[in-house]
Amino acid sequence: MVAVTLMWSIAGVVTRQLEHARSFELTFWRSLFTALSLLVILPVWQGRQVLGQVRSGGLMLWISGLCWCVMFTAFMVALTLTTVANVLVTMSVGPFLTAMMARIFIGHRIPLRTWIAILIAGVGIGFMYADQVTGDQLTGTLVALCVPVASAVNWTVAQRSQSRGAQIDLVPAVLVGAILSVALTLPLAVPLQASAHDVSLLALLGLVQLAIPCTLSVVCARVLKAPEIALLATLEVIFGIALAWLGAGEVPSFTVLAGGALVLGALLVNEFISWRLRT
Repeated sequence: MVAVTLMWSIAGVVTRQLEHARSFELTFWRSLFTALSLLVILPVWQGRQVLGQVRSGGLMLWISGLCWCVMFTAFMVALTLTTVANVLVTMSVGPFLTAMMARIFIGHRIPLRTWIAILIAGVGIGFMYADQVTGDQLTGTLVALCVPVASAVNWTVAQRSQSRGAQIDLVPAVLVGAILSVALTLPLAVPLQASAHDVSLLALLGLVQLAIPCTLSVVCARVLKAPEIALLATLEVIFGIALAWLGAGEVPSFTVLAGGALVLGALLVNEFISWRLRT
């Protein structure tokens, strides 16, 4: 899951290297290459029957696919409206939303240590968030907020299907989400203006930043509890801000660095205690 967050985090710095592609066109190309990548990865990994599972997966699979579509689309659009740090900090409310949904709809008993870690991370997120949002960035912040909401629903759906004993493979939902995102954003992306340089970078994002890590994250959901997944996913904030700083010159403020340190510290302590309890 840590490797997944590292792959997710390259989106901001790569997006800042684009020449002509803007707004919905970014999402269209990235989602298109994600879908094409998954059409190769999933049959090789799970066999050709995986494509048939899309048709027979039922309501849970399509709800998950819709969540992936919202995450794919809102994230890239938000990056065109505000800074990488602002987008990632906004996404960090995910652990709170996921914990609440898992508790309400699944009845998960969340360990005290995880609640403490979430609260500490929340202080760091709030510290970072207060410094990021201004009037000009409000639209980008609201768009970015769609990502953690959809993510919380998605992880809860995955956990609920497993807890009820339903043998539903939600990995194909990532493919469904990519296809829905392509269909949604193509009309909004015309006329296409991306250069060959832009398309190559967005193809990289489609494979390395989405197809591979999103597939792996669904596998992680079979082992880790939803709140733990969401808490680990906040590592993307740290990695993403650091990469945007080093690779695109988006220098974060002191509050971003201090808040990020709290988030990272909470994650490390929580996972260390969890590991010690298992051994």
